[in-house]
Amino acid sequence: MSKTVSFFPVRYRMVFGTFILSMIVLFDRILISVAKDPVAQDLSLTDKEMGWVLSIFALGYALFQTPSGYLADKHGVRKVLTGVVAIWSIFTALTGAVYNFVALVTVRFLFGVGEAGAFPSMARAVFNWIPVKERGLVHGINFSGGRIGAAIALPIVAWLIDLTSWRMSFVILGGIGVLWAIIWYWWFRDAPEEHGSFSEKELQLIKDNTLENNINKKPISFKKMFGSRTMWLIMGQYFSSNFTFFFCLTWLFPHLRAKYNLDIVEAGFYSSAPFIFGALGNWFSGWLVDYIYRGNKLSLSRKVPAIIGFFLAAVGVVASIYMENVTGAIIFISLAVFGADMTLSPSWSTCLDIGKEYSGVVSGTMNMAGNLGSFFTALAFPYMVAYTGSNTPFFFLAALLNLMAIPMWLAIKPNKPLQLTK
Repeated sequence: MSKTVSFFPVRYRMVFGTFILSMIVLFDRILISVAKDPVAQDLSLTDKEMGWVLSIFALGYALFQTPSGYLADKHGVRKVLTGVVAIWSIFTALTGAVYNFVALVTVRFLFGVGEAGAFPSMARAVFNWIPVKERGLVHGINFSGGRIGAAIALPIVAWLIDLTSWRMSFVILGGIGVLWAIIWYWWFRDAPEEHGSFSEKELQLIKDNTLENNINKKPISFKKMFGSRTMWLIMGQYFSSNFTFFFCLTWLFPHLRAKYNLDIVEAGFYSSAPFIFGALGNWFSGWLVDYIYRGNKLSLSRKVPAIIGFFLAAVGVVASIYMENVTGAIIFISLAVFGADMTLSPSWSTCLDIGKEYSGVVSGTMNMAGNLGSFFTALAFPYMVAYTGSNTPFFFLAALLNLMAIPMWLAIKPNKPLQLTK
C-alpha cells in the first residue's frame, strides 16, 4: 500500500468510473426513444404499442431494484455490478436483432431487469468508499453523468442511426457496456483496504468519516422495511420525481418532433437541452446537500434541496404547456428537469442515512417505486392523449405529483435510521 497522498484520490477515480457508467446507462435507455420512428416503421407498430415498448423497460427495471440492491449488499459491488452491466449490455445488443412486437417487448423487459442493479450497486459503492460529508456531491455527480449521457446521446444516436441503422446502433452501444464491465471487475474492490492504490491517509479519512458498516449484520426484515412509514414516503416522492423525468427519456423527442414539425437532428438538439439542465440540477443540489450538512443540519440538508426541486418541477411542467414555440417549451421543460433532478441527491443520500449497511436494498426499493412512476409515464402519455385528444392533462398530472411530494418530504426523517433486522 502506498504511504503517500495521491494527487487524485483513489475514491474519486471510483466516482469517475461510476460517472461514466451513468452516461452509458442513459445512452442505452434513450436509444429506443430516438429510434422510435424507424423501429415503429420497420416492425409496423402503433404509438400505443410503442408506449408498451418504452414502458416495459421501466417495469423490469422497477421490479428488480430491491433484489439487485439485496445482492449488492450480500455479495459485493464488484461482482454484482460487473454482472448486471454485462447482462443489460447483451440485451441492448440483442434489441437490434428483433423482428416483431413480442420479441421487442421481451428483450426490453430483460434489458430493464439487467439495468436494475446499476444505481443500487453504485449507492453501495458510495457507502463503502465515500465519507458522509462528500456523499451529496458524489450522488449529484453520478446522476449528472446520466443526464450528460442522455444529452450527448440524442444528437449522436440520431447521427449513428442515420450513418448505420437502428439495429447496428444497439449492437455498438451494447459492446461499450461490456467493455466497461471488464474494466470495473479488473480495477474495483469492495473494501477500500483491499485496493492496493490507497494511501494510509486516505484510508483513514474514509474509515473516520463513513457510517458503521457491520460485516456480521443480521438478515434484513422486509416486513419491517415495508412496514416503515419513512420507507413509503421516500418511495412516494421518488415516484413523483421519476414520473416527470422519464417523459424526457421516452416521449419528449417524438413529442417535439411531431408538435413542432422538426427533423430528427433538430428534435435531438432541442430534446438534449433538458438533460443538460438536469446535470446542472444534480450538481447544484449535491453541493447544497453537502453545504447544509456541514452546518450539522443533516435533516435540512436533505429536505431543502428536494422541496425546492419539486416546486420548480411543478412550475416548469405547467408553464411549458402554454408555450407556442419549441424554444419556450424547452426552456420550461428544462426548468422542470432541473427541479426534478434536484431531488435525486437528497433522495439517495437519505437512503444511505436511513439504510446504513442495508443501503443497497433500501435505495433499490426507493428506485423500484420511482421506476414504477417511469412505467406509468411512458404509458400515460399516449393513452391520455388518445383519450382526451390533448397532452395538457398529462402535464397537469405531472405537476400535481410534484406538488404532492413536498408534504412527503416535510414528513421524512433522514436522521432516524430504519430498524430493519428481525
